[in-house]
Amino acid sequence: MEKYTKKTDRFDWTLTLLLFLFFLISCIAINSAQSTGQYGDRNFMIMQVVWYVVGAIIITITIFFDSFQLKRLAWILYGFGLLLLIAVYVAPESIAPYRNGAKSWFVIPAIGQIQPSEFVKVFLILALSRVITSHHEKYIIKSLKTDFGLLLKLGVTTAVPVGLIMLQPDLGTALVILSILTGIILVSGISWKLILPIYGTGASLGGFIIYLVIIKPELLEKYLKVQTYQFNRIYSWLDPYTYASGSSYHLVKSLSAIGSGLISGKGFRNSEVYVPESHTDFIFSVIGEEYGFIGGSIVISLFFLLIYHLIKTALDTNDSFNTYVCTGIISMITFHVFQNVGMTIQVLPITGIPLPFISYGGSSLMGNMFAMGLVYSIHYHHRNYMFSSRKSLSA
Repeated sequence: MEKYTKKTDRFDWTLTLLLFLFFLISCIAINSAQSTGQYGDRNFMIMQVVWYVVGAIIITITIFFDSFQLKRLAWILYGFGLLLLIAVYVAPESIAPYRNGAKSWFVIPAIGQIQPSEFVKVFLILALSRVITSHHEKYIIKSLKTDFGLLLKLGVTTAVPVGLIMLQPDLGTALVILSILTGIILVSGISWKLILPIYGTGASLGGFIIYLVIIKPELLEKYLKVQTYQFNRIYSWLDPYTYASGSSYHLVKSLSAIGSGLISGKGFRNSEVYVPESHTDFIFSVIGEEYGFIGGSIVISLFFLLIYHLIKTALDTNDSFNTYVCTGIISMITFHVFQNVGMTIQVLPITGIPLPFISYGGSSLMGNMFAMGLVYSIHYHHRNYMFSSRKSLSA
């Protein structure tokens, strides 16, 4: 009983240690990335430190909200997120300019770029968790009909932000949101009699389309009026050296950087391969070149430890809403890591998805720190609940 009497005992020290290690890795990697001279006088490492401080403030605020309060805020935050997505789409280019063909950011003087979709991902996790808990409270006796109704609710709730994000367009973030939906559906209690046919059909259709893109693109051109150049991202992924001077330039440079790092790497700030924008989406190529297979493996292992800790938190909590929130965060982080690392080594196609907690980016970091704040809150208030329950039982 003494274990949970102090507030410090309810604090998640393991998560704090992991985030501190990610902070150190991020600063070291960004410092190396900007040493290539492609960024002028801008010091992204200092800016990343500032964003980490802002993220720590977000965590400090979030930790005081328990699951009951978060449930009440879920739809408010969800609606606010949709308004942000609509605003960034309709705002004039002086406020929300096009960058790399996408209109996804607000430009705020003295602050920089803010990408609303990074926060919407976490708002959606709260909304989906609220949908599931409310549905289960209303329908205690389950059937295929009630499960289908829940599936429809989750689909509609997700489709609205995905549609707005694709208008920007931002395929990478849309894929992250779909991975969040998939993870939450898998633990929602929906019957596998519904899940397997739906996801099986989706996977088969996706595989068939990829087959047509690679083997029979003329059929897509003829019947769907799709132009061949629209498949260049897939072609450049499968055969990067043919497109090395164009769409595969980043990938070829990333493969060269990581491959040249060998086992132990070239050492701090000894990068020799120029990788554009290596402080953001291709930060793993810097780690691979300077610290080799060993350094890259350590970073990936830390992410596995983080995911393990999140899974443990989800299993330990006594509130189903908290479990769904943790599941959504696990799905989001896992997809980010596998997609980002995979695209730098040609395992997956390139998308604009950063490496969580390590890539430079204020919006991405604040969104992820908000997600971690929810985990801190779950851990903190769960421990408080355990102490209160034990105290009442002993009385």
